[in-house]
Amino acid sequence: MSQLYVGLMSGTSLDGVDAALVRCTGSGMPQTLGAVHLAYPPELRAQVLQVCTEQGGRFAALGAIDIGVARLYASAVKQLLQDTGVAAAEVRAIGAHGQTVHHQPQGELRFTVQLGDPNTLAVLTGITVVADFRRRDMALGGQGAPLAPAFHDAVLRHPTQPRVVLNCGGIANVSVLLPGRPCIGYDTGPANILMDAWAAQHLHQPYDRDGAWALAGHLHAGLLQALRSDLYFALPPPKSTGREHFNAAWLATQLARHAPQAAPADVQRTLLELTASTIADAIARHADAGELLVAGGGAFNPALLQRLQALNPRWQVASTAAHGMPPDQMEAVAFAVFAQRTMDGLTGNLPAVTGASRPCVLGGIYSP
Repeated sequence: MSQLYVGLMSGTSLDGVDAALVRCTGSGMPQTLGAVHLAYPPELRAQVLQVCTEQGGRFAALGAIDIGVARLYASAVKQLLQDTGVAAAEVRAIGAHGQTVHHQPQGELRFTVQLGDPNTLAVLTGITVVADFRRRDMALGGQGAPLAPAFHDAVLRHPTQPRVVLNCGGIANVSVLLPGRPCIGYDTGPANILMDAWAAQHLHQPYDRDGAWALAGHLHAGLLQALRSDLYFALPPPKSTGREHFNAAWLATQLARHAPQAAPADVQRTLLELTASTIADAIARHADAGELLVAGGGAFNPALLQRLQALNPRWQVASTAAHGMPPDQMEAVAFAVFAQRTMDGLTGNLPAVTGASRPCVLGGIYSP
């Protein structure tokens, strides 16, 4: 029996909220009936960025952001349902990832914080909400991330063709889908997060459109070598990372040590190469050739796609749109499907990916 779900996602890039209305049949590719993107209001985005980078945080600000993100999510749901002509009563559940403001997956004290109060979201929409998807996996010894490989494995695996699904948002993660073998998935490192921060600082724009500024610069080999020497890249999976590790302060330290006089465009070109080369390194560890399917904001950056193709010449690089999944809707659809699994009492994590001790039902259920 088919059922309707809404998936919500706001990623590390902080560009806004993606909402997808999805018909789930329990098997095969879910059908996306509509999608909405709402940009973060500048004030809320600035608040989230401040809390992401501020040591300790301010509890009053955290509370305000928690409610503010939930209200933005609710607005996205209402607009989505209005656009599609679907009543709230027809939607079984909303799968809300929440806005990650801190992710600490390693060490003795592992925790992750996503804001966007599910209780407020449930009340404002009148729809049951599934949220807090990551912490049960962490309680079982996992990293709580990435979760997307479980979805990629379910809908994009090919019976004979090796595939890698690359989710290229603020952070890049890969799902390696080899015929007859379990899914391998992990965060490879920064995707757009450093390039976006550098563009904001020097171009006063949220991102480098089409990678044009990066292509105007020249690769700084010494800086690239220094950036690539970060210990995260050599860690074996399971592993995940975020803004806590790869951020403007991390980049500033590397620049001061290795390229204090580098031209801004040259830094951007080098950051582009850092993203492409660390992704290529990760892919090469697992397979020699196949299809590389790209989702997330990176799928709309032709300069990045060109570098990925050049560094992976035996791989056919394409957007996930070629396989029925628009790249900017991938994660929202995934969390609609995760919501379905939680509502049905089914496990949602892949312990081989996250490092959890066992499969588990993800998230909590919040009634309106």
